[in-house]
Amino acid sequence: MNIILVTGASARARTLTLGWRHGLGGSFALLMLLVVFAMLINYVALKWATATQHSWLSAIVLADQREEAQRTQERLQGHLNAMAIRLGELQARMMRLDGVGERLATIAGLKPQELSALLSRANPGTGGAISSQPSHTLSVDEFTALIDRLAGQVEARSDQLGVLETLLVQDAANRKFLPTRLPIVDSWFSSNFGYRIDPFTGQNAFHEGVDFPAEAGTPIIAAASGKVVFADVHPEYGKLVEIEHGNGLVTRYAHASLLLVRPGDLVMAGQRIASVGSTGRSTGPHLHFEIRLKGVAQNPARFLDNARIRHVLAKR
Repeated sequence: MNIILVTGASARARTLTLGWRHGLGGSFALLMLLVVFAMLINYVALKWATATQHSWLSAIVLADQREEAQRTQERLQGHLNAMAIRLGELQARMMRLDGVGERLATIAGLKPQELSALLSRANPGTGGAISSQPSHTLSVDEFTALIDRLAGQVEARSDQLGVLETLLVQDAANRKFLPTRLPIVDSWFSSNFGYRIDPFTGQNAFHEGVDFPAEAGTPIIAAASGKVVFADVHPEYGKLVEIEHGNGLVTRYAHASLLLVRPGDLVMAGQRIASVGSTGRSTGPHLHFEIRLKGVAQNPARFLDNARIRHVLAKR
């Protein structure tokens, strides 16, 4: 494009040549001018609306604010829904932990009220010096991360308690087959395991069990769970009951007056199996109690001491 300029005084002509670059620059300048003009008009309109409180302008502003608030509310509701799901998972895991805790308390011999008392005292006080680092309000992402971390810790503790429960149940099952119960309640040893003077020969002889003095007819109970392998009259032991507890462990209950079980019977720890008497090689009513491991006599006191201690503590 050529533009010719002519002045009247000198009648001289000047020519200006405009290329595409000049056109592009002019268009850009015009566009920027329109943008600045629109922003100025918008600013003036908003200021005027604020100053005059015009109803329709206020309605436009309020509608925009409501739309933004709605979007914000939807985002917050989405975060709350996600947190509610995580909270539900944590509650389910806590219920699982409560159930495991109750089962562990039962295995440990704690009553429900004793477990509640222990838990009520398990909330330690907290405190500490004021930190030199500035504190800040948790963001939604930080709070979500904390919940996820807590959920992971709860899951790990749940797995650990599950393993502990399995071990305790196995240990409790094994203890049922160990002869730790006193075969005569509220009794004592009148003759210990080891060498003693034989009451019939007067010679020093090895006593392979312990004697519990008791009146005739006093109940004899199984020291542990097991299977009856012998229940009959023995030439020296008199009326005798033998119970096998597994792994070669056998208990003997001798000199009974009455047998209440038969070979092949399965008995539970604490079950009555016979009555005290003085049959066989005996000088008076009492229970001769033996524990044998693979045929070798063991000192019953090693097994029964814990039972006697528990019995004494229970009576206090």
